[in-house]
Amino acid sequence: MTAEELTTILYRKMKAEQDTYRDWLLGLLPEEILDHAYEYSVREDILMALEERDVTVEQGGALLDSPSPLADIYREWQKLETRYMEDVRDTIESRANHLVFQEQAGAD
Repeated sequence: MTAEELTTILYRKMKAEQDTYRDWLLGLLPEEILDHAYEYSVREDILMALEERDVTVEQGGALLDSPSPLADIYREWQKLETRYMEDVRDTIESRANHLVFQEQAGAD
């Protein structure tokens, strides 16, 4: 089996896992759904990333051995230090600077 074929099988398994998670979420109260919104979003991003990149045959086989590879990857993601909040702050600063520049250019 090729890496591309394994990635497709893995994607389908993880998509089914996400669909089950989504169905579970939709049975919750709105407040509880909001508590899980970040997790749902990151899991969607994991699926999107898998669509864009093949795993190796060894990686695909190892992930397919898990009963819940998507949940496993999400748990690993939670342990990582990311630049997310730095990126948010940088974006705020960049947008504010752009608006200040526009205001100053318009005042001239």
